[in-house]
Amino acid sequence: MNNTEFYERLGVSKDASQDEIKKAYRKMSKKYHPDINKEAGAEQKYKDVQEAYETLSDSQKRAAYDQYGATGANGGFGSGAGGFNGFDGGGFGGFEDIFSSFFGGGGVRNPNAPRQGDDLQYRINLSFEEAVFGAEKEISYNREATCGTCAGTGAKPGTSPVVCRKCHGSGIMTVDTQTPLGMMRRQVTCDICHGSGKEIKEPCQTCHGTGHEKKVHNVSVKIPAGVETGQQIRLQGQGEAGFNGGPYGDLFVILNVLPSKKFERNGSTIYYRLDISFVQAALGDTVDIPTVHGDVEMSIPAGTQTGKVFRLKGKGAPKLRGGGQGDQHVTVTIVTPTKLNDAQKEALKAFAEASGEKSLHPKKKGFFDKVKDALEDI
Repeated sequence: MNNTEFYERLGVSKDASQDEIKKAYRKMSKKYHPDINKEAGAEQKYKDVQEAYETLSDSQKRAAYDQYGATGANGGFGSGAGGFNGFDGGGFGGFEDIFSSFFGGGGVRNPNAPRQGDDLQYRINLSFEEAVFGAEKEISYNREATCGTCAGTGAKPGTSPVVCRKCHGSGIMTVDTQTPLGMMRRQVTCDICHGSGKEIKEPCQTCHGTGHEKKVHNVSVKIPAGVETGQQIRLQGQGEAGFNGGPYGDLFVILNVLPSKKFERNGSTIYYRLDISFVQAALGDTVDIPTVHGDVEMSIPAGTQTGKVFRLKGKGAPKLRGGGQGDQHVTVTIVTPTKLNDAQKEALKAFAEASGEKSLHPKKKGFFDKVKDALEDI
């Protein structure tokens, strides 16, 4: 098979770059264009130049041509191989159409196209108050950054990467395998450039040819007021460095709110439990209630029952979506004393008598007797 003819038609070497091939094509097509060149055979030479350029300007076709000649570039598998088990015609346009039918017709990704870097995650703890009011946090983490020595090229300063000599910049190689069904063709990553399409003759001493170096990165994170555990903040461009001049990835900061010793929270509502005595519940009182906004006075009306919930309007957390401020709910619990002195016991006896809680049946213990027995056991 002749896999140099197309290069000869354009007057370039097999190692020619795409720019060199394009310049040669323009020159040769102009030279033999039928409207310009009226010599015998000029039209055929013009067609030959078109055919050569159509193959060599396509990295995938060029790689196939370099290995298998014109037959390979046109989708065949060489003489005697019988094509793709007889499919090099009827309904398929050769290997490339078969390949496209499996992979969506997108062809091979350009290995030299800019690609965005990877995203990163960072978990951060917030106090209860920081989550309510918002905060600004300085965080530090390791990430892959563009090499400062070679500016991401991977090549030693003063040098530049060159087109891969094996895949000619495509980043892939075509491999044939004999199977019981015939010759099967597959594409693999080039083992010289590892898919980049470029060779680095003299690697950068800092990044060793990768174009990236590990660095400690510091960034300030603004935490909005009203966040909750599990929510995340996206910081654009704070992830890892891109490839071939592509942008940095993003950083996702995942929030974890630490519990409070005083409060509980659900959304914008904050909950607080208040223990009061029997006397406060019976007679009423005015007490100081702690909130995240500072202490506030709250009135407990006489006759308050345990489990009663009071609402302190606007003393909760900010509403993250929709604006406004939540409330604080105060749940009252009446605490029964566990130890009483003599004066307290006598006072309770007097209260029971004043309440008319006397025994109506001598053989049965009334409320007073039960209270007395209970107090004696304390």
